[in-house]
Amino acid sequence: MVEQHVRWDEFDKIHVIRKLREIVGKWWKIQLNFTDQKGLLRGVPEGKFFNPLNPICKAITENSKGFEGCRGTARSTTASLTNSKGFKVSSCHSGFSTVSVPIRVNGQFVGTVFGDGFVIEESAAQQKIAIKQYMDRAFPEKRAEIQDWVAALPVLSAKDLDYLTELVNLVVEEIVMTHKTINDQEETVNELRSQLSNRYGFHNMIGKSAPMQNLYRLLERVAASDATVLVQGENGTGKELIAKAVHFNSPRKKNRFIPVNCGAFNENLLESELFGHVKGSFTGAVKDKKGLFEEADGGTLFMDELGETSMAMQVKLLRVLQDGTFSPVGSSQVRKSNVRVVAATNRDLAKMVKDGTFREDLYYRLNVINVTVPPLRERKDDIKLLTDHFLVAYAKHSNKPPKVIASDCMEVIMNYDWPGNVRELENEVERLCVLAGDEKEITPEFLSPRITNTVKSSGSQIKFAGSLKGTMEEVEKQMISDGLVKHRYNRSRLAKELGMSRASLISKISKYGLDKAGGE
Repeated sequence: MVEQHVRWDEFDKIHVIRKLREIVGKWWKIQLNFTDQKGLLRGVPEGKFFNPLNPICKAITENSKGFEGCRGTARSTTASLTNSKGFKVSSCHSGFSTVSVPIRVNGQFVGTVFGDGFVIEESAAQQKIAIKQYMDRAFPEKRAEIQDWVAALPVLSAKDLDYLTELVNLVVEEIVMTHKTINDQEETVNELRSQLSNRYGFHNMIGKSAPMQNLYRLLERVAASDATVLVQGENGTGKELIAKAVHFNSPRKKNRFIPVNCGAFNENLLESELFGHVKGSFTGAVKDKKGLFEEADGGTLFMDELGETSMAMQVKLLRVLQDGTFSPVGSSQVRKSNVRVVAATNRDLAKMVKDGTFREDLYYRLNVINVTVPPLRERKDDIKLLTDHFLVAYAKHSNKPPKVIASDCMEVIMNYDWPGNVRELENEVERLCVLAGDEKEITPEFLSPRITNTVKSSGSQIKFAGSLKGTMEEVEKQMISDGLVKHRYNRSRLAKELGMSRASLISKISKYGLDKAGGE
């Protein structure tokens, strides 16, 4: 049954749903709630509604008999929508109007979203009389206040009711989309774990996003060749993992893979490290030493931070890349090595060539195959997958059950740009696991202050415009903007996700000035 997998308690933590609730509450003092397929109120702690927004509803729900009446209305309204495809406007036990929209996941009815606590313009006089009579009977001690409460009730015109129904429908769409995303992510994790058991080369390169899939396809083609590879990307993106993937999926996989960080040595030490030296060639050279080009013969040499090398060193590297020959420090003897070089840098070598700080001939010799590793902010679809992977890895290392991250905590994680990329995310997950201690669920208070503060200050905010139409347009613009980033400006996919035609989506993209990149 779908119902068993609907995570009702998570929905109120979703950013868009919180914002839509905020809008509805600001404009009409109307609260939105959920029922499951049996009509039971969900997300209602200790028998209470979430935040009744007018004093009459607050008084009713704080009274046990009144609250039972609300539950009865929820059950009967839900039952009437079981086989309905559209919304329904009806009345509650105390005389208020309600608007309800069914939630269907994969065609199966799983519950409703409903808004209540208002009266309709055309029947407002009769409804207010009925509500006052109900309140006078139920709360005779509050009669002096009831008259003012009734007078202040929100009155919705037919147009207002249409707007409200649209907003409730947006909540339903977000619930369905979130439910689908959760299921897709679980399926993705299971599929990936299955694949990883058979693909050593990518076992630490986790990602199902489009950029990572493109990267995998490129690496599969590159690995079989002997071409020099230049890996470019920001710190923390996993450039050494790329190099290992190339090596262990190549014909050289039975020979050595040797990494060296060129930025960790001064020029003289780097030359000795790479090409070796002979005894007596410098102070401390007490015996001959093989260099890494010789040690890696037949295998792969991964040269990280190559952009940090001097111009003199670049001349020597060009020689060994062109003809495989080199001379140890202090020797005139020429030696040969059959090594595949995978170089990496986080610097812009093309700009360095223009600036005269990197040799143009070496750049083109290195840049036979260029592999650019996308930063984590450009593949946010992978963040949840990576987080789950690190949670499982930490649990295995610490011999404890895996923890889970609460949805509101995950929302902050998803909205952070991760300038330190995968490495920063891995360190943050380990920190969260440590700070959470014996808690099974990781909540936002455990997050590093730099993350929560950054997300707070840069998080997208829906602005309340001067009219309801303006506010709804702001919501629509934000959803389309977020969707374009999520789908990398693939309009067809986004139109399908939003349940609208591609032509309509393109029109709205143009209207809101969001057309910043091409799309399919």
